Amino acid sequence: MSAPAAEASSAWSRFITVAKPYWTGDRRKLAWAVLVGIVVLMLLDTQFAVLINRQTGELTSALAARNEDRFWAAVRGMLWVVGFAVPIYAIYYASRDAYANDWRRWLTRRFLDAYLSDRAYFRLAGVDNPDQRIADDVNTFTGRSLNFLLILLGSAMQLVAFSTVLWGLSRMLVGFLIVYALVGTVLSIGLFGRPLIRLNFWQLKREADFRFRLMRLRENAESIAFYRGEKQERHQLDQRLRAALQNTKKLIKAQFMLNLFQRSFSQLSLLVPFVVLSGQVLAGDLEVGQAVQAGGAFAAVLSAVSLIVDNFESLSRFVAGIDRLHLMAATLEAGQPEGGIQRHPAQDLKLSKLTVKAPDSDRVLVRNLSFSLPPGESLLITGASGCGKSSLLRAIAGLWTQGSGNIHHPPQEDVFFLPQRPYLQSGTLRSQLIYPSTHTGKDDKALLKVLDEVQLRHLAEGDGGLDRVEDWEKLLSGGEQQRLAFARLLVHAPRVAILDEATSALDDANQRRLYERLRKRGTTLISIAHRAAVAGFHRRVLQLTGGGRWTLGETPPPDKEKPPPRSTPKAATHTRP
Repeated sequence: MSAPAAEASSAWSRFITVAKPYWTGDRRKLAWAVLVGIVVLMLLDTQFAVLINRQTGELTSALAARNEDRFWAAVRGMLWVVGFAVPIYAIYYASRDAYANDWRRWLTRRFLDAYLSDRAYFRLAGVDNPDQRIADDVNTFTGRSLNFLLILLGSAMQLVAFSTVLWGLSRMLVGFLIVYALVGTVLSIGLFGRPLIRLNFWQLKREADFRFRLMRLRENAESIAFYRGEKQERHQLDQRLRAALQNTKKLIKAQFMLNLFQRSFSQLSLLVPFVVLSGQVLAGDLEVGQAVQAGGAFAAVLSAVSLIVDNFESLSRFVAGIDRLHLMAATLEAGQPEGGIQRHPAQDLKLSKLTVKAPDSDRVLVRNLSFSLPPGESLLITGASGCGKSSLLRAIAGLWTQGSGNIHHPPQEDVFFLPQRPYLQSGTLRSQLIYPSTHTGKDDKALLKVLDEVQLRHLAEGDGGLDRVEDWEKLLSGGEQQRLAFARLLVHAPRVAILDEATSALDDANQRRLYERLRKRGTTLISIAHRAAVAGFHRRVLQLTGGGRWTLGETPPPDKEKPPPRSTPKAATHTRP
């Protein structure tokens, strides 16, 4: 198989992988029914195009013969044809666009389901800019897929309809047309095929990289402003813009050569039928109107058989988009990589001979860790930065699976995780409090009481109350954001709370108040913290010492007349190599 043919076969296979579920899934009956309706409209539109071409020839012949009655009869016939052709044309295109919109909705939801299920968005690797692929590439794929499919069907109909007309006028034109179209198609694929597809693929990627960097600038505006990092950010933006523009220059050069070829190919086709038929017209064997009709039929048939030549630029961009969607679909379908850590549902949290490894690496972060946390128990995880504290929490939460051992855990709805930097949506205050739920069953009075407990009642005062809408990430300080995250924890009242430096921005008084609130509720606590005062709110301490080693012990009871101790925990009672 030749290289262009192999490339086309591969592109077709990737296209089928992405497109097939819509035609075979839950929407298949509607999908096929509407498609058949669109094809019927296309048949009608093609038939009216043939009638218009015939009436154009009749008008020309009537004028050339100076026959007034024949001319006005042709005018009336043309008006009748146009009166039916115009609404059919409009309905066809509206139906096509509505169909593409429904396909986009279905396919986008399919990608979103796969992207958000099993936390695929967290572990997705090897796929750049998944947001752009879902938002833009899916839209381009569905719109252009349907467009090219209907162009192909329309070209086939046009080929049959106008070939009949052309065959009756000049068989020589039909033979010349076949040779002309074949030569043009082979030259376009051979000269412009792979370079344009490759350049369009990289253009999509580099444009997405540039847009993503701008998005990161907006999301981290405050941190960048404090750093005065404008020069570094500008340097990064310039690099990505330069890469996109350099690729665009290559695209312009390739497109220039393609335009030269396409324009020459199409313009010469206007002259060919008249040159071929000139002898018959000049000899009086063929009317002028018939020559015009033959020219129109020749152009229509040539357009049908020259589909690749005329649409090569769009096809190359389309194939590049297919590659991006196919890669993402294949990655999502692959699912979570196999890991050695086994998870089991249980009433309480228990780790048995747990070994945690860094993803895509043999580096051991925690080795043969075993402990259990009965209801109401509390555990503080400490250690130097980079020793694996957060990695251990990711394993407990099911985000990492590399390693071995067993994790027995309560149901997901009974476990709540608080990161150091809370995630806040742009939305209502109510939505921040009940996140990640969409509803909790708690009334406004209960939510306001929670705000009182975290000393954020003022956020609900004034216009809007709990339905006040703000960009909370920008409005609130780091400490306020962490208190709002604690409010979420109090709203959901889980059996187990996992806190990763969740009080790092709080003062000692607020930190003590919130921890004591959780302890009074009987919540099982697991915390990561560097502040010594946090140790006083936990009965047990797990210290990671690096290289997979750890020690597990108990914190000394605090002196009732003094604040929680700031000294290090007493000597560990359990050690593993």
